[in-house]
Amino acid sequence: MGITKVFKRIRDIYLVKVKWRNYAIGKNFHAGRGVFLWGKKGISIGDNCYIGKHTVIETSAKIGDNVLIANFVAIVGRYDHHYQQIGSPTRLSSQIRDSDYNWLGKEQVTVIDDDVWIGFGAIVLSGVAIGTGSIIAAGSVVTKDVQPYSIYGGNPAKKIKNRFDSEEDLQRHIAIYKKFKEQDAG
Repeated sequence: MGITKVFKRIRDIYLVKVKWRNYAIGKNFHAGRGVFLWGKKGISIGDNCYIGKHTVIETSAKIGDNVLIANFVAIVGRYDHHYQQIGSPTRLSSQIRDSDYNWLGKEQVTVIDDDVWIGFGAIVLSGVAIGTGSIIAAGSVVTKDVQPYSIYGGNPAKKIKNRFDSEEDLQRHIAIYKKFKEQDAG
């Protein structure tokens, strides 16, 4: 193992065990430079996950195993500020970070299932569920749930196509992936 890999591994251990110790993070985790995590109700990240540099996860989230999140992705709340608070400018209105926040979004959890790839610069709003095996195209804005094994893109993100060209390929992938997960767990 080269010296750079050693330093990256030490940094990842520090992030998991010290900086983000209040979150549940699985094995073989890597976060690039400048990654920011905060979730009011917590964040859990599964095994074998990669989060690219300068990505922001600023909402409660549950992220599955074998997830690839590219650089500059934002997974953020859609109701972080009480913009309908009478008599208060949005900048000074109550925020989801406040202990007494009682407006929309405080119970929302973003769910990213196993085997998902979120492309460079995508934005995922809180409360969305991204189904197993899906791909989010670079630069997309995800405002609604994403079907499993689908490719979504655009603003707002819409389904472009299925991830696999045939049902046979999909079923083969699912079977092989299941075996991989069983071996990885053992």
